[in-house]
Amino acid sequence: MATRDVEGDVARRALTLVHGRVPEGLSGVLYRNGPAKFRRPGGAATHWFDGDGLMRAFRIQDGQATLEARFADTPKRRWESELDAVVTPGFGTKGDARARVGSNDDANAANTGVMTAGDQIWALWEGGSPLAMDAADLSTGAFVTLRDDLKGMPFQAHPRYAPDGSIWNVGASGDRAVIWRLDPDRGLRDAQVVPLPRASYMHDFTATDRHVILVLQPWVFEGDAMPFVARLNWRPEAGTQVMVLDKDDLTRRRIYDLPGFFHFHLGDAWAEPDGTIRFDVAASGDPRFAVDGARVLVEGRGVVPGEPARLALITLRPDGRAEMTTTDAVGEFPKADPRRAGLKRSLTAHTAGESRGRPLPTGLAIQDWNAGRSDAFDFGVHQVVEETVFVPKPGATAERDAWLVGPSVNLRQGRTELHVFDAARVADGPVATWAADLALPAGFHGVWAG
Repeated sequence: MATRDVEGDVARRALTLVHGRVPEGLSGVLYRNGPAKFRRPGGAATHWFDGDGLMRAFRIQDGQATLEARFADTPKRRWESELDAVVTPGFGTKGDARARVGSNDDANAANTGVMTAGDQIWALWEGGSPLAMDAADLSTGAFVTLRDDLKGMPFQAHPRYAPDGSIWNVGASGDRAVIWRLDPDRGLRDAQVVPLPRASYMHDFTATDRHVILVLQPWVFEGDAMPFVARLNWRPEAGTQVMVLDKDDLTRRRIYDLPGFFHFHLGDAWAEPDGTIRFDVAASGDPRFAVDGARVLVEGRGVVPGEPARLALITLRPDGRAEMTTTDAVGEFPKADPRRAGLKRSLTAHTAGESRGRPLPTGLAIQDWNAGRSDAFDFGVHQVVEETVFVPKPGATAERDAWLVGPSVNLRQGRTELHVFDAARVADGPVATWAADLALPAGFHGVWAG
C-alpha cells in the first residue's frame, strides 16, 4: 500500500477526527509531495524514486481538516499517459527507446519536495527545474526558469532557509554544483557554479547562517549508463568529504575529512561563537537501500537489504578536525524548528521504527542534542509514518512550543491519517488524528504554510 498506484487526481474531501482534540490555534496547510504512479500496462517504473509526483494538500482551519491531491502535469507524465507505458529513464528505471528526453525537464517527475512561492507552490525534483503549481487548487503551471542561461539546471528538493528569509539551494551536476540564492519573494538574487573535489551523489545539503555545507559521500560517478544509479560506484575507502563554503564569498572554502558513510538527508546546521559547526545526518553504512531496497518496495517482493539509517551529529572544528558521533536512534527525514533555521538549536524530529528487512518507519521521535536523549512514539507495524514538520504555536518562541504535523498510511484500516503531536510530549502520542476515506502512497517531503 505504501507504493500503490493512484489512478487520478483526488478531489478535496473532509477528514474525520478519530482521536483526540484539535489544538486551538492550529491553522494552515501541509503540502506534501511524493511518487504515486509507478505501473502502466506497457511498462512500469522499477524504483520508488521514479513514480509520477502527486502533490497533497492537508488543510486545517477552525478545527476541521481536508485532503486533496493532484498529479504534477509534467511532459513525462503526459507522454507516458499517451503511451500507457513508463518509458522515461530515471534514478533506478532504465526506460526505453520510446522516451522523449531532450532536456532534464523532459524526465522531471516533480515528485520529491515542495516549497511555497506566494500564491504558488513549487514541486521539486533533484535533477531539474521547479514546477509551479497553484497553492489554492494544485493545478500545474510551468517550469520555473530562474535565469535563462541556467534553464533546466538542477534545483534540488531540499532548499534551506536563512534567518533573513532568503533561500539557498544546490543543483549538482557531476563535479560541479550550482549554488542558488533566492530572495524572500523567491526572485533570484544570485546563482554561481562552483567546482567540487569529487563527482559525488548529493541528494541534500545543509547551511548555517553563514555557510553552505556540501557533504560529498563516497558514492561517486564513474560511468554514463542508465538508469542514473548505474553510473554510481560505492568507494568507502575514499571517505566522506565535507566542503564548507562562505555565503559571502563562495570562493572561500574549507574541506574536512570523515570516514565513509552513506546518507540521503541532513539536518539544519549551525555555527557556534568559536567557529565550530554542527549538523545532524541520517547515516547508514552503504547505499544498498538506494540501489536495491527502493526497487523491492515497488516490485512488492523480496527482502529489502541493508541496515536502517541512524541519527548522527557531525562536528567541524575551527582547527580542521571533524568528528561524527552516531546515536542509537534509528531514523530518517530529520526536521528542525523553522524559527531556528541556520541557528543554534537542540531538537531534531525524525521518523523512527525502521528495522532490518522493513525500512518503512512505524513511529516518530525527537532527539534532544543538549540532553542526549530521545522522546519517541511507535504506532506499530500496521502504520507507515511519513516525515513530520514543526509548526510553531502562535506567539511562542521556545523550541518545544510547537506541534509536529505529518501523515501516515494505516495499513490495517486502508487509509491515510493526519497526526498532530505536541513537540514537548511526543511519547504521549498524537493529540489529534484525522482519517481519510482512502489511502495514498507514502510521500517524501512537505512544507507548512501558516
